[in-house]
Amino acid sequence: MIDDRRLRPLARRLDDPSRRRFLADAARGLLGVAVAPFAAPFARAAAPAVSLAPATARHVIYVYLSGGMSQLDTFDPKPGAETQGPTRSIDTAADGVRISEHFPLLARRMDKVAVVRSMQSTQGAHAQGRYHLHTGYELRGTIRHPSLGAWLERLAGPLHPELPAHVSVGGGAYTASAGFLDPRFTPLPLGDPEEGLPHAHRPAHVASETFDRRMGRLDAMNAEFRRRHPSRDVDAYAELYEQAVKLMDSADLEAFDLTRESAATRAAYGEDRLGQGCLLARRLVEHGVRFVEVVNGGWDTHNDNFETMEELCPPLDRALAALLADLDARGLLDETLVVLATEFGRTPRIVEKRNGRNHHPQAFTCLLAGGGVVGGRAWGATNETGEEIVTEPVRVKDFNATIAYALGLPLDHELVSPSGRPFTVADDGKPVTGLFA
Repeated sequence: MIDDRRLRPLARRLDDPSRRRFLADAARGLLGVAVAPFAAPFARAAAPAVSLAPATARHVIYVYLSGGMSQLDTFDPKPGAETQGPTRSIDTAADGVRISEHFPLLARRMDKVAVVRSMQSTQGAHAQGRYHLHTGYELRGTIRHPSLGAWLERLAGPLHPELPAHVSVGGGAYTASAGFLDPRFTPLPLGDPEEGLPHAHRPAHVASETFDRRMGRLDAMNAEFRRRHPSRDVDAYAELYEQAVKLMDSADLEAFDLTRESAATRAAYGEDRLGQGCLLARRLVEHGVRFVEVVNGGWDTHNDNFETMEELCPPLDRALAALLADLDARGLLDETLVVLATEFGRTPRIVEKRNGRNHHPQAFTCLLAGGGVVGGRAWGATNETGEEIVTEPVRVKDFNATIAYALGLPLDHELVSPSGRPFTVADDGKPVTGLFA
């Protein structure tokens, strides 16, 4: 048995990073549970309330295609153009909206979807483009900006008292982040959606009485830390344990368990990480999670663009079509904004030696569905080759402002970074209000 009286003198000599590691190790030894790497999202210190605008959406499922999706081979085809290549286009349930042949299932659901074909970004490199898409700001070395899910949790708060408000499935660097906000607004990161929430159950070898006794010792040790070494990170860890224990005993833990879905439902989404990630996202919003990002990589098609698209598009087609149908059938689509986004597009001009397409931030496509968005139409247009925007340009920050608008977030509300600079949710982005009813 660990004697906490022997641990306290050591703990007092540690700096902040070492104390955090010490707390994690102490929890593993005292509680018999592993401290998840997503400590911060469960720590729920109260944030000052703000006045929200009328909202058309309560939740967001944000499917992010990392690498830069080719718009001509997906949702902005140019039949007959020399830039199109071998990809054919098909009709959809939306009059006048044609999409790639790779999406026959989604074509039947396009009456629910608004295709934004006039997206443009100022960033043409991956790290910078990912960051700009998620935050609306350009990547700088001196500050990190919050992503949309962090803004939502900070300004609107969670919907569920025990579940995290913000979850990232398969994410990584330069995707969802708390930025300069408190660490508690960091998204809960999940890797494989089929693994559910790691370390969420009390180990079988730890009796409840033993667990409670160890938890009491940890509480006492945390109190000593807070008294001698005030730190918001230590406070966050203390709240983490309180929230984690509540979640262990919560019936809503089942939100993370895909085995509760029927075999037919799982198959409809596709039994791959993207499909199961979208299914997990549906389960999470159904249980009250506000913002779920599902990350899918591999869309950087400099080489073998057309062969790669034949591999990448069918799983996306299946997952998105199933998600929209499932949300609609459950009465959740009207209150859930479904976003399909990518950091930039691909060049209409085909690089013949590599049979690929390079980066093209000047014009690309994203999708919006549900959450008050009027489906069955295309917003904006590119020219006959797909190289330039000819109507209704939408900057990345405008796209982010549109999502924030749907959620009722105040676009002019300023939060001050640790450096003393004020920032708003979408910088100077203007929402595309014409996308809504």
